[in-house]
Amino acid sequence: MKIEERCLSCIYDQSKRVCELLHVNIEKAHAIDLLAKEMIEHFDMHQTPPYNAAPLYEAMADVLGVEDLYQVFKKDSSQKAKAFIPLCLSHLEKAEDTFLIATKTAVAGNVIDLAAVMLYDLEEELEKIYHTPFAIDDVATLKQRLASAQTLVYLADNAGEEIFDKLYIETIKKLYPDIVVYYFVRGRPIINDLTYQDAKDSGMDDVAILVDSGVPTPGLVLELMHDEARAIFDNAGCIIAKGMGNYECLGETKGFPLFFLFKVKCSVVANAVGATLGDIVCKASHA
Repeated sequence: MKIEERCLSCIYDQSKRVCELLHVNIEKAHAIDLLAKEMIEHFDMHQTPPYNAAPLYEAMADVLGVEDLYQVFKKDSSQKAKAFIPLCLSHLEKAEDTFLIATKTAVAGNVIDLAAVMLYDLEEELEKIYHTPFAIDDVATLKQRLASAQTLVYLADNAGEEIFDKLYIETIKKLYPDIVVYYFVRGRPIINDLTYQDAKDSGMDDVAILVDSGVPTPGLVLELMHDEARAIFDNAGCIIAKGMGNYECLGETKGFPLFFLFKVKCSVVANAVGATLGDIVCKASHA
């Protein structure tokens, strides 16, 4: 998905949000403001939003002298998410269609996003997801694909979501005990996206094989993957891509058994995917 003019103001606003969240002093906030304006002016409009945005976030981290801009907030997101495990488990236990409810549980985690435009009352929003139908509903196709797959590649998104992803993967492995699950994370810290250490700290290695994709962008860019990760990806029986960033990077990719799972949080993605703002989506990729 190519970046659009509307994306530029969103990325600029995110640079301002970093300064607010980290209580950056006036001098450094001004330096970041100038940096953001300059770099955004030279974005490649033939590339995706995550591909363009990654160097800006890295440059901001350099200005602030930190490796991980959102380290504290990521830990806080994961900790907050754990409080909702009982709510999710209660829905799973009483579910008539366990796979559908488990899929919605994974989407419920997608509301935890410090970089998104909207802010949510988490408990209300999570509860609402369970009563919301998928606007694009390829859940049955995903279930069918998993039934014949030997391996599942699961592309992680934001910190906090891994708590819900873990419940989803546990359900998948109960339904399909022989499936091998690879949980792909970012190659290094980038906004609030999940890294290897973040995933390990949340115990994701209890349910999946953690894979450092090598990708430094807030969305999986195929050509930036490590060779080992790319080999696993290329041979996957099924690929679940969580979050809008992964859709922005892979939504037009053909030839892979991709399923996109996310809540629509911006109008650009809404138009691209054929949904409306606030919808939840489980979309199979192009053949």
